[in-house]
Amino acid sequence: MANQTPLDRRGFFKIAGRYGLTSTVLAATSLAGPLSVSGLARAASQTADARKAGTPLMTLKFGASGFNEENLKIQESGQLWFAQELEKRSDGALKIEFIGSNAICNQLDCVKKAQQGIVDLFSASTQNSAGAAPYYNVLDFAYMFPSRASQHYFFYHPKSEKLFRDPMRKRHNIQFLFTHCELRGIMLGKKFADAPLITSVEQLAGTKNRVTGTQLGRIAMQLMNLNPVPISWEETLDGLKQGLIDGAETWMGAAAYANMAPVLSQAVDLRFFCGTEHTAMNNKTFEKLPAKLQDVVMETAFDAQQYTQVHQEKALVEVVGAVPNPGPDTVFGKNKVRVATLSDAEILKAEKMCSPEYNPKPWEEWRERLNKMSGGSDVYKEIYNIAREIPKDAAVSSVKPRRWWQSA
Repeated sequence: MANQTPLDRRGFFKIAGRYGLTSTVLAATSLAGPLSVSGLARAASQTADARKAGTPLMTLKFGASGFNEENLKIQESGQLWFAQELEKRSDGALKIEFIGSNAICNQLDCVKKAQQGIVDLFSASTQNSAGAAPYYNVLDFAYMFPSRASQHYFFYHPKSEKLFRDPMRKRHNIQFLFTHCELRGIMLGKKFADAPLITSVEQLAGTKNRVTGTQLGRIAMQLMNLNPVPISWEETLDGLKQGLIDGAETWMGAAAYANMAPVLSQAVDLRFFCGTEHTAMNNKTFEKLPAKLQDVVMETAFDAQQYTQVHQEKALVEVVGAVPNPGPDTVFGKNKVRVATLSDAEILKAEKMCSPEYNPKPWEEWRERLNKMSGGSDVYKEIYNIAREIPKDAAVSSVKPRRWWQSA
């Protein structure tokens, strides 16, 4: 029957051509189970009709690097939810043109295109964005954050305004809105399929690992003898499969959504610095909005932070399988990726090798540079202390949301 025709990319873009890409993407995320051509067409039609309500004051282009309706069900970092809610809560005054799948910008250049005004909103990792906006590096000191809970705690904290968000606005024209929170480890390729499960940082010493755009992450990797190698994403998967590189530095949600799992054997939960897939806005565009719509943007960002706090934690267990003994239906379970969780003693050993707290010398130049950019704060130490205001083993669900911009 026609209404049971499975959806493929050709069918998807045919529907998008009729109802618009953003309406079709939003409709696809709202449907549960296998998608059919007629089912998506009906949902896209209804979504398009609903989005016509109201008179748009402004249409905002949202460059979402490689994100789309499929991989945002693996990594629940909130971009589509945020786009849809902005339109609803502004009563149609804001229309969001969501452009993902690297169609308008990618992980390394979305921030540049936002700064230039080519896009108004963008999503990419803060680490990949740091090349063009170096103040993002304040998040990437080794072992500054002991847990995902401590990351969420900082992004809700009123002091995040002074220490992070305000310098981003002043230095880089970026209004930081919300982010998903994970910590990076080493994803080992097929070479380690038959090797014992990694239990210590020494077992990783001498391995050659692909590094992303992060600048501070390379310092930590060098200090742990993890040999950071900057190679293109296109070469990374083949390199892991063929054993040309040993591993890649990233977080588990990214390994799953970016289809890295089929070429992995072990996910080592080293947790040595941030993996933060954030959404931000050109600050000049934000300031042009009427005060009422600025409030809508901030309240929606606040709720989007809570969305990721809840849904990403659930997806890590139920979809990604980022736990010891991943479930058989998870991405890691299906691909036989073993999760290597290091003991507290081993994490402390790694921390003593590479963190500014124990090994300050290699970080001095960056600390001085970022402190000047902040306006004179000891940024690393202040964020380090904030991240330890909650217990080390605090659950992500225990972190209380706070409107960081109101209590600053």
